[in-house]
Amino acid sequence: MTSSQMALSEAARQTPPTQNAIFGSIGVRMHFAAGEEIYAQEEEADLVYQVIHGSVRTTKLMSDGRRQIGDFYYEGDLFGIETGLEHRFSAEALADCEILVVKRAALQHYGEDGHRLERAIWQSTAKALERTQEHLLLLGRKTACEKVASFLLDLADRFKAEVTTLPMGRQDMADYLGLTIETVSRMVTQLQADGLVEFCGCRRFKIKHRAGMARLVVT
Repeated sequence: MTSSQMALSEAARQTPPTQNAIFGSIGVRMHFAAGEEIYAQEEEADLVYQVIHGSVRTTKLMSDGRRQIGDFYYEGDLFGIETGLEHRFSAEALADCEILVVKRAALQHYGEDGHRLERAIWQSTAKALERTQEHLLLLGRKTACEKVASFLLDLADRFKAEVTTLPMGRQDMADYLGLTIETVSRMVTQLQADGLVEFCGCRRFKIKHRAGMARLVVT
C-alpha cells in the first residue's frame, strides 16, 4: 500500500459515519406497499423511521371523518418522531416504500453511533417544528393560489429536477393545503394559464417562471 493509500485509509477510519450509514447499520429494513399503513394514529411511539425509497404521508382522521395531512416525507427523511408517548398522526406509504426502523429506546446501547443518531433525531425534530410553523402560515394566511404555488415550488426545490413528479394525487394535495380537490384543480389551471408552471399529465410538472412563482409565494 502506498503512502497516499494509507493516508486515505486512515482518513476513512477517522471520518464519522453519516446519519444514513448509522441508520443502515442499526435499523431494520421493512417494505410497505402503496397505501399500506406504517403506523397508526395513537399507536405507541417508540420507533423512528427513515425513508430509503419511496414517499410517505402522515394523516390525522377527525371525529367527523375529515382528513388532515400533516406532512410528506421523501428519501432520506426521518419521520415518526414524537414528543409524547403516542403518534398523533398515522403514516402511510404513498408508493411502494423501503423503510428503515430503529427502536429509539435502544440507541443508548450503540455507543457513539447511538449518540450521533439521537442528535440527528433532535435536528429532525427542529426541522419538523419549522415546517409545522410554515404549514400553519400556509393554512391560515395564504390564498388558494398561493397555497398551491407554495406547494409546487417547495417540491421542485426539494427534488431539483427539470421536471418534478408529484408522489401524491390531487386529493392529498387538497387535504394538506386545507382546500377542496376542485379548488386545487382550478388553481393548477390558473398557474398554467399565467405561464408559471406547466403540467405534463396529472403528476409531472415543471416551473416555467421561477421569479413569478417566488413573488406569489413570498411570506
